[in-house]
Amino acid sequence: MSRLHVVSGKGGTGKTTVAAALALALATEGRRTLLVEVEGRQGIAQVFETEALPYEERKIAVGPGGGEVHALAIDAERALLDYLQMFYKLGGAGRALKKLGAIDFATTIAPGLRDVLLSGKACEAVRRKDKSGRFVYDAVVMDAPPTGRITRFLNVNDEVAGLAKIGPVHNQAQAVMRVLKSPETAVHMVTLLEEMPVQETADGIAELRAAGIPVGGIVINMTRPALLDNGDLDIAARGARTGVAKALSQAGLGSARRGGLADRLIDPLLEQAREHAERVELERAEHAELTAIGLPTYELELLPEGVDLAGLYRLARDLRKQGPI
Repeated sequence: MSRLHVVSGKGGTGKTTVAAALALALATEGRRTLLVEVEGRQGIAQVFETEALPYEERKIAVGPGGGEVHALAIDAERALLDYLQMFYKLGGAGRALKKLGAIDFATTIAPGLRDVLLSGKACEAVRRKDKSGRFVYDAVVMDAPPTGRITRFLNVNDEVAGLAKIGPVHNQAQAVMRVLKSPETAVHMVTLLEEMPVQETADGIAELRAAGIPVGGIVINMTRPALLDNGDLDIAARGARTGVAKALSQAGLGSARRGGLADRLIDPLLEQAREHAERVELERAEHAELTAIGLPTYELELLPEGVDLAGLYRLARDLRKQGPI
């Protein structure tokens, strides 16, 4: 079973919300989950309606059955200081480097170093054990970069390992890749039933598979129910005025004679029905494209009132009902 869940998706698909809901869904019956943010947007704090996250692991929510969700906003500069202290014991010298701007310089120009530090911090949390030898966290969920950058972000450690043939950097990169390319890891893609997000999802999955990085499932977010059954959808698509006029008359809106209330309502209703029928047809086609990829799919409904904290727990319950992820 995967212990590192990496959540990616095209911008605007709700990947941060899905990552947060997944962390809650995994924090059941006393389990501990760490939710990690790597992009510096403080999106996790916004979703959980809490203050900005510091560079330290903090409990931010309680899951069903007493589970816990902890969160961490990883900062590349702070991670580099940790790295320098861990491998080179720089101590105060590391802080001096930060004041001189050397830390920002290193994470800006060194090929892939920033991504090594960000993903490496998450992988360290996956491997960390307490004094009794048990894992500190049962699962780690990473709110990762969007689909267009996810493969490079996760695979950059291979590039760094190739550049640094020996030494701590090489060893760190290799250790990170052992986690990212193992069954412990699963990358989940978040999408909408729209053409561009679905295409980016398919392309991203193909790139991940080519890089040897395990792909988990596809989360179809913000799904909307079909308001009409198949028969009514067919009528809507054909624009059957007679059927609509009859229905309006039966609803007590009078006859459909020219100029009457029912007559004035027919065309707007038919237009809305046609748009709805077209949307349903498009969504069914996109759903079929996702199914053809051959991965488990999970669906989360659109919450018309928006995703507040109560809505987040609702999405977590929906994920749990759809089976292990």
